[in-house]
Amino acid sequence: MDESKPAGSLRRGWTTGACATAAVKAAYWGWLTGDFPDPVEIVLPGGARPAFSLALMEPVEGGARVGIVKDAGDDPDVTHGALVVATVRAGAPGSGVTFRAGEGVGTVTRAGLPLPPGEPAINPAPRQMIRDNLDEAARSLGGPIDIEVEISIPGGEAIAQKTLNPRLGILGGLSILGTTGVVVPYSCSAWIHSIYRGIDVARAGGLDHVAGATGSTSEKAVQALHDLPDHALIDMGDFAGGMLKYLRRNPVPKVTIAGGFAKMTKLGQGLLDLHSRSGTVDLAWLAERLAEAGAEPSVVKEARQANTALEVLETAKSLGLPLADVVAQHAWRTAAKALRGADIALEIMVFDRKGELVGRVPFHPVA
Repeated sequence: MDESKPAGSLRRGWTTGACATAAVKAAYWGWLTGDFPDPVEIVLPGGARPAFSLALMEPVEGGARVGIVKDAGDDPDVTHGALVVATVRAGAPGSGVTFRAGEGVGTVTRAGLPLPPGEPAINPAPRQMIRDNLDEAARSLGGPIDIEVEISIPGGEAIAQKTLNPRLGILGGLSILGTTGVVVPYSCSAWIHSIYRGIDVARAGGLDHVAGATGSTSEKAVQALHDLPDHALIDMGDFAGGMLKYLRRNPVPKVTIAGGFAKMTKLGQGLLDLHSRSGTVDLAWLAERLAEAGAEPSVVKEARQANTALEVLETAKSLGLPLADVVAQHAWRTAAKALRGADIALEIMVFDRKGELVGRVPFHPVA
């Protein structure tokens, strides 16, 4: 996900759940009446009634199929422009609304997610939105309420490789997501929720150690050092606070926070959002850590005028000073404060750009 937010007012978009709901409602209407409503209006959980244009509409044996192109607005969503297709048919008597995963929609294979293993990855909120809109349509048309709904996203299996689905054990395609139906550009809510689901999956799988990393280099390095399975890796990115606060409520015995020197410096400064929008590396603070590591006053003075955190780190390395270890100690304190006495042993690992370990605080209880 590209977090470089453009300037100006940003246009909101629609979740895959809202698109799937609209496709289901239009398919149901077209199946029963032979007339596909274009555009089709749905009701969202908050009461708004947006309308969606149809990109595909056709009868099929025993039902109907409708496709809607997802518009994520100005959000850098990997599913923007994807075709969300719903096929509606009669269900077994007394079955209510049942769901199937078609092409490009994943299937849950691990415990810990909002759906049990074996279920199509159509999340509970979109399922309820689909049921509510089908119920409204059935009342209007006097139609059946036992309905089989199949959702597909052509090409979704390839798109899913750009998401965390494979790591979470959602195989074969994308998830149908969204609690409100609306995509708020650059809200990062999907990323935060993926962090939560990653922790849930790790806990349900009985893992006693998870690692959150700020980027791919530190993630690969910490995985190799600890020989961790993929589902122990939490795609924390810049959201250290989001991960730590969720772990406080949903603890795992051992937690590693890993990242590059600059990101870990910001964590050491007390920042829990490590993105540049929330603050930069404080070189004066870092110079003080250099003094703490044993640097002469003249070296500390020069560090205050450095261009980057990397420059300060290279100076420390050349002098044999354990600056990264000192930064790791401060980062540990920030992270431990966010965990607030949870029954967790916390480790901090600091890596350089080559993935070499340059600083560390080993596992130590935060309680």
